[in-house]
Amino acid sequence: MFKHVLIPTDGSARSRKAAKAAVAFAKAIGAKVTAYYGLETLLPYMVGDGVVIDVRLLEALAKQARTQGDKYVAEVIKAAEAAGVGCEGYVSKPATPYQGIIDAAKQKKCDVIFMGSHGRGGVASLILGSVTQQVLAHSKIPVVVYR
Repeated sequence: MFKHVLIPTDGSARSRKAAKAAVAFAKAIGAKVTAYYGLETLLPYMVGDGVVIDVRLLEALAKQARTQGDKYVAEVIKAAEAAGVGCEGYVSKPATPYQGIIDAAKQKKCDVIFMGSHGRGGVASLILGSVTQQVLAHSKIPVVVYR
């Protein structure tokens, strides 16, 4: 069946719950996992002409984001190790979160993505969009959505 599961995480409570379920899933099927976190990219309009942001502030924010991402990935690695599941971590800076997840799955040669859904529906989903919906729409490999 599946041999390598990608577990994207954003550090939220739902994401952590999904990661635990993904580790249990991987253990049950004898798969290894890759924990993934995508660093958010500053949008051009945040640092364009007329906007004065100290470069040191941007560097500090980038460092803090990387530290936070590493922490979230480490939580998944710890859960996988406790369950006896092989795991590696991966952090990247994608153009968009859904592209990062799909690209991580390709790069790490995962054959399934196991991710949580925040469960937004109706207007909230239309306005905010959904990373999960985008992954489902664009992924060429199976996606398990945990709710």
